[in-house]
Amino acid sequence: MEESLVNIEFLKSSNRYIARIQSEIGGMREYTSSSFEEVLEQVVIDLQEEAESYE
Repeated sequence: MEESLVNIEFLKSSNRYIARIQSEIGGMREYTSSSFEEVLEQVVIDLQEEAESYE
C-alpha cells in the first residue's frame, strides 16, 4: 500500500518563486525567493531534515 509522505508545489508569481510543502510531520510551510535555485535549496534542506525523523 502506498502512502503519501509529502506534497510539494512550485509556483511562480511575477518575479518570485514559491515552494509550498505539506507533510504530516512538518505541516504546511512556504518558501519564497526571487531565485528558483534558492527556493529549491531550501526545499531540499527541509526535506533532508524531515527524512531524518522518519528513520
